[in-house]
Amino acid sequence: MTLDEFFCIGTTVKLGSHKFEADAIKAFARKYDPQIFHLDEEAARNSVLGGLCASGWHTAATWMKLNLETLMVTEGDWTGPGPLPEFGPSPGFKNLKWLKPVHAGETVTFTRTALGHRPMVSRPGWRLLSLRSEAFDSTGDKVLEFDSAVLVKVG
Repeated sequence: MTLDEFFCIGTTVKLGSHKFEADAIKAFARKYDPQIFHLDEEAARNSVLGGLCASGWHTAATWMKLNLETLMVTEGDWTGPGPLPEFGPSPGFKNLKWLKPVHAGETVTFTRTALGHRPMVSRPGWRLLSLRSEAFDSTGDKVLEFDSAVLVKVG
């Protein structure tokens, strides 16, 4: 198995779907993003968003949870040289866009696409994997997108 096969370069992987319920939207907002259109249904109806909707941070955090639950390859499947590559921390993300509100009751499907990887000069034995992350509502409209990276120990 090559590293390109291990990382599924160029393949969009469905991470799963999540229904954003009103109570969970409000609970997340109370803790992390207490804007009125995430907390109060009446105020949200009268806002530019037109109804109670999830915080963009809530949608991004849900992507992360589903991403971590969806392993690329398990140890039993690894046939490449050396030990199974080990995922490390992320150095960050860029181009984060919340493209459309995620209203209460909406089910969102999350994906990731591995774009490429390169060796890290500053960390021998590690590679930097680049990802495109997206989420789509039940009509197929994109509601979230961002580019991220993760460090992977390969030797």
